[in-house]
Amino acid sequence: MISRVLSAELSEHAGQRVTIAGWVHRRRLLKSVNFLVIRDRSGLAQVVAKNREMPGEETVVQVTGTVTSNPQAPGGFELSDPELEVLSEPVKAPPFDLYRPGVPATLPTILDHAPVALRHPSLRLAHEISAASVAGFRGALDGLGFTEIHTPKIVESATESGANVFGIDYFGRPAYLAQSPQFFKQQLVGVFERVYEVGPVFRAEPHDTARHLAQYTSLDAELGFVRDHRDVMAVLREAVAGMVESTRERVPAAAGLLPEVPREVPAVHFSEVSDEPDLSPARERELSEWALREHGTEFLFVTGYPMAKRPFYTHPEPGRPEYSNSFDLLFRGLELVTGGQRLHRHEDYVRALGGQTGPYEGYLQAFAYGMPPHGGFALGLERWAARLTGAPNIRQATLFPRDLHRLSP
Repeated sequence: MISRVLSAELSEHAGQRVTIAGWVHRRRLLKSVNFLVIRDRSGLAQVVAKNREMPGEETVVQVTGTVTSNPQAPGGFELSDPELEVLSEPVKAPPFDLYRPGVPATLPTILDHAPVALRHPSLRLAHEISAASVAGFRGALDGLGFTEIHTPKIVESATESGANVFGIDYFGRPAYLAQSPQFFKQQLVGVFERVYEVGPVFRAEPHDTARHLAQYTSLDAELGFVRDHRDVMAVLREAVAGMVESTRERVPAAAGLLPEVPREVPAVHFSEVSDEPDLSPARERELSEWALREHGTEFLFVTGYPMAKRPFYTHPEPGRPEYSNSFDLLFRGLELVTGGQRLHRHEDYVRALGGQTGPYEGYLQAFAYGMPPHGGFALGLERWAARLTGAPNIRQATLFPRDLHRLSP
């Protein structure tokens, strides 16, 4: 590999001659001196030169120079007396100026040119947050004794009752892209007791909205030997706290965007806040505003959703079977997580499916051999990143989004 230091490390090498490498972010040609701003994965570095022949923006370069102090330069240091080598040159200009603080382009333009548009520091931020959040999710659950799993994304039956699925031809047999790892993670509770997965899920959503995608990244967890859904909620709280702390540590630019996760997230029962079968987006926003006003937090659990709106594997609420031992976690006005306690006895599944167990025989195997009370949750990574950055459209927090209209790039 090229022996170099990163832009963010220049302060550690004052007075030394070092090599940096990256893209020409911006060039400024003045009468007596010229400046190149070089961008790498850690940030920006300024190079001072006298040569009038400066490479253009997005040229990939390697620069060797002496690290000198300059309070006006990014990070307070710059390279002087440079030796510059061009590693590759662009054959066309980006669709907009990447050096500008804002993004002077529409969302379709950004998505159509994603491989280069994502180089803009502000457009990278949501994805840096996503990466740090996944690391925090893994770290928190690893610390709680969970085992990471990797389950198939081609399945023989739909996971969610009535949900839209992508059908595929699997060597002449009908199959589907997995809507979630739900069946597998429940089965694996019987093996590992506590499991989690980070992976893609597929929903053939006919919606063309700012909050829906046909493919997104789901952070799933499932744990056994729970008393009820409240044990699952407690684990979710720890996972979210881990995601926040990891992002705080790994992405300094996101510090002002991060919430405080309370030791105990407030909760309300569905029957107390709605007479409808589900919460509308407007009602989710109202409840989040109430939680912030009354409890001083941007998080709120809504528990006890009607069984009619939950999948067949959901455990009903004891004493009120029309409601469920399930929950949603609202964050900044939007449903972020869905979870709850599952059925765990084989006879309950037979009853819930009305005896029509044929399509689910593979899934129900685990329950025929004894399963503990268990539950779990699923968190949408892109929704989380969009909420943190304030993006009005989930596509702004998604790498190469797939939706009703977009299949490329």
